[in-house]
This record gives sequence, C-alpha cells and structure tokens, in this order.
Amino acid sequence: MNRFRFTRKQLAIPYMVFLLLFVVMPLLVIIYFAFTNGDGQFTIANLITFFTNANTMGTLVYSAAVSVVSTLTCLLLAYPAAYILARGPWKHKSVLMMIFVLPMWINFTLRITALKEMLSVLEENLAYYPFWNTVIGMTYDFLPFMILPIYSTLVKLDDSLLEAAADLGAAPWQIFLKVTLPLSVPGIVSGVMMVFLPSMTNYVVLDMLYNSTYIMGSLIGSYFSADDWHNGSMIALILLTIIFTVSVVAGRYEDENMGNRGGALL
Repeated sequence: MNRFRFTRKQLAIPYMVFLLLFVVMPLLVIIYFAFTNGDGQFTIANLITFFTNANTMGTLVYSAAVSVVSTLTCLLLAYPAAYILARGPWKHKSVLMMIFVLPMWINFTLRITALKEMLSVLEENLAYYPFWNTVIGMTYDFLPFMILPIYSTLVKLDDSLLEAAADLGAAPWQIFLKVTLPLSVPGIVSGVMMVFLPSMTNYVVLDMLYNSTYIMGSLIGSYFSADDWHNGSMIALILLTIIFTVSVVAGRYEDENMGNRGGALL
C-alpha cells in the first residue's frame, strides 16, 4: 500500500488554484469579450475602434502624460531624500525612513481629501489646473514607493568603492555621477515601475480632485458601466499589454545593468 508522501511542491497547489480562478479565468473572459461583438462573433472591430477613436487615443496620451510627469516629479523629489537618508550620518535611519512611510498608513481617501482641501485654499477653484492637480495628487500618493527602492539600493552600497574613487582623485561630484548613480539604477528602475504603471490607471485621484478628464482606468469603468463589455475589455487588454511590455523592457534593462555594472565601474 502506497503511503501519501508530502512534498514542498504541493504547497504551491493553493496558489495555483488561486491564479487559475482569479487571474487566468478572468483574463480569458476579457480576451473573449475583447474579440467578440454583441452576437458573440469574432471581430477585431473593437481593436480598430480604439486606435481610430479620438476619445480613446486622447485618453491614452493624457494618461501617459500624467504618468510620465508624476514619475519624473517623484524621482526628482525621492532621490535626494533617499540619498540623504541612506548616506547621511544618521544613527536611526530606519526611524527616519518610517516617517516617510507613515502617511501610507492613513486611509487613502482621507489623504486625498486633505490634499483637496489644501489645494482648494490655494487655488479657490480646482478646475483651473486639472492636470497639475492630478500630478500633485499622484506624487503625494506614490512618492514613498519611489523613495523605498532607491533608499534600499543606496543603503547597501559598498563604501570601499566610494573610498577607492576618492583615493584615485575623483571629486565628490565625479564619485556621485560615475559610482553612486550607476549603482543606484536598479532602485531607480524599481521605483519608476512602482509609480509609472499604477499612475496610468489610478482614476480615484482625478475623481476626488474634481478632474472631469478621463484617465485609462476611468475610461474602462465608463464602458463597463454602460454595459459595453466588448470595448471596455479591449481597452483593458491593450492597457495590460502596454504595462506588460514596459515591465519586460524595464526588467531586462535592470538585469543587464546588474550584470554589467561591475565591469563598467572597473
């Protein structure tokens, strides 16, 4: 009689079932609706409509612009903060890092509501600067996600490399540009991915800041609210493809940089 033998591979069974039920099957449903019409017949009309409709293309461009500007703003603010925290003469760096993370413990709705009240006092009417209000909201929301990976990379830098560069006569700004910055690229790439991708679909910030302009997430929601599952699924599938492509390209760049940075520094 064969006895049941427990193996570590069996621990993956619940996770595989979860992926099948809540990832694979919903994705198959989206693909089905994206390439069918109201009669259930195969068609690529939904794909053609997306690229020929000025509304959807304008929303895509607007979403990309918001994401790029928000990501660059987060990077410009996060890198100096992460550098000071990681390389500064602080005894309790983890405590200081926690201060930057503490706002994330507050409910998202409360944080954006407080930001909206502050902007209302400064601008009187939030409809005057919808784009920049959105960028401010995105930056406020995603800034810790940019600081954390950069800080984690900088705090692990080998001090001997910096000392060797200084011994060879490099100025402080040369050490930063040729040693510190290249070594921190993996953290920068991770932070960019953690900010750029969700900011393309986070329409809650726009809605709470009284921004009437659609972003990709709100556009998809409007189609599903109107029971147009076919066009909504196509837009969701296209957005998923864009996010997947950006993730793959960024991942390959990070892997190549990790493999080549030692030789490049030497």
